[in-house]
Amino acid sequence: MPHTMTAPPPAPPTGSGAPPILSIRGLSKSYKDGPRVLDDINLAIEPGEIFALLGPNGAGKTTLISIVCGIVNPGEGEVRVGGYDIVRDYRRTRALIGLVPQELTTDAFETVWATVSFSRGLFGLPPNPAHIETILRQLSLWEKRDAKILTLSGGMKRRVLIAKALSHEPRVLFLDEPTAGVDVRLRQDMWQVVRDLRAGGVTVILTTHYIEEAEEMADRVGVIRGGRIVLVEEKTVLMRKLGRKELVLTLQDRLTAVPPQLAAYDLALSGEGTELTYVYDSQSERPGISRLLEDLAGAGLRLRDVKTRQSTLEDIFVSLVEARA
Repeated sequence: MPHTMTAPPPAPPTGSGAPPILSIRGLSKSYKDGPRVLDDINLAIEPGEIFALLGPNGAGKTTLISIVCGIVNPGEGEVRVGGYDIVRDYRRTRALIGLVPQELTTDAFETVWATVSFSRGLFGLPPNPAHIETILRQLSLWEKRDAKILTLSGGMKRRVLIAKALSHEPRVLFLDEPTAGVDVRLRQDMWQVVRDLRAGGVTVILTTHYIEEAEEMADRVGVIRGGRIVLVEEKTVLMRKLGRKELVLTLQDRLTAVPPQLAAYDLALSGEGTELTYVYDSQSERPGISRLLEDLAGAGLRLRDVKTRQSTLEDIFVSLVEARA
């Protein structure tokens, strides 16, 4: 398997003191006569964390996962899982990883029990009915253990894929769009499954188009665009650093326009003339709000309600992608 080394830079620090469970240094990938799909990726994932990788279609998410999981040959750089090189120690590293692909691909005519047990055997492990039972119970599949895959709902089939990926007791679980095509209730159930896996010591790395998924579950967020990691940050820190807050002022009386004496605040009028919105940086200490409230009273405006609204991770992600377009 070809593997060209280019003296990669040190992996980013993980912050917990423990060695990273996944370390990627200087990873680049190109296909023949084509542009670079991945460009100098450096990433360190801590044991036991939930890491969300966000990026638009074609950003390189699937290629990155495929390299780490041994599906696609690496180009330049180094990838280590549990301290082992994915090329020199292929079998050892592959056994440490579970992968749940986006596509619902499994043997439709097999039973749940048979297909999960077979997946364990693919890694050369002896049968362990107690472990398989534990997984199926954790994923609410125990009652369906004798059901054929083709009889299951989409959400249940997704759970079977997770059960297969966990059958050989991996330390790292990759979830590629884990709730694609799943309704809201099942999506929330899947979030709980992921939390339970992390509580059991499994490191979870997920790609998702549902930014609410990353906002709900992730400890850290990475943003990839054009084959490059453009940002890696703790979710709460990211939202504090890059988020904006809005002060929404509900008026007792309808306005047709913002009074001229309030023009400096760049207020937006909405709600059929009954709402004024003031946007400010969340790192600032509520700049100008006290003066704004005084000036509102001076302009003869009476307030019915005042509330603040924080930017969502989706707002931040969109602004990051647009800024780097």
